[in-house]
Amino acid sequence: MLYCFLAPGFEEIEAVATVDTVRRGGLEVRTVGVGGKVVTGSHGIPVTADLTVDEFDAADLTGIILPGGMPGTLNLDKDPTVDRLLRAAYESGKLVAAICAAPSLLGKRGMLEGRTAVCYDGFEEQLLGARIGEGATATDGNVITARGAGVAIDFGCAIIAYFCGKEKAASVARSMKCPV
Repeated sequence: MLYCFLAPGFEEIEAVATVDTVRRGGLEVRTVGVGGKVVTGSHGIPVTADLTVDEFDAADLTGIILPGGMPGTLNLDKDPTVDRLLRAAYESGKLVAAICAAPSLLGKRGMLEGRTAVCYDGFEEQLLGARIGEGATATDGNVITARGAGVAIDFGCAIIAYFCGKEKAASVARSMKCPV
């Protein structure tokens, strides 16, 4: 099971479009509210999460998805449960995927050392130890990063490709009328 963490101030497009795309690829993903079941994004849109961070059980965890946005990224960063789960996922080789400003959380925790990564413009210095990539997304080992809201579907397709292969990801993109 993939889990997408929603903290107050998350970027709505990055969360919802990614979750939707990943589900179209046949992967199971649940949203996790940090600070409550209803979480309001950076543009004032409330989203009801599938469960709260306090209800989270990592027994079936296959990966973590972190949307960016402000102050959502900062709120994810300061939550001790998110920190613990993110570190555990990374250290056990599970997928860690972050978009926009959220890759800065990975850089801060040493998870990008020697890896290629991308982020929202201006956050590159926070990708400690990373080689800054050129594309909309970057997949390096068990880490996927993406630039921002405009590439949320590409980000979702990168997650599909990670688990199901590039052909499945391209099929989902075509079904959504995305250029492949």
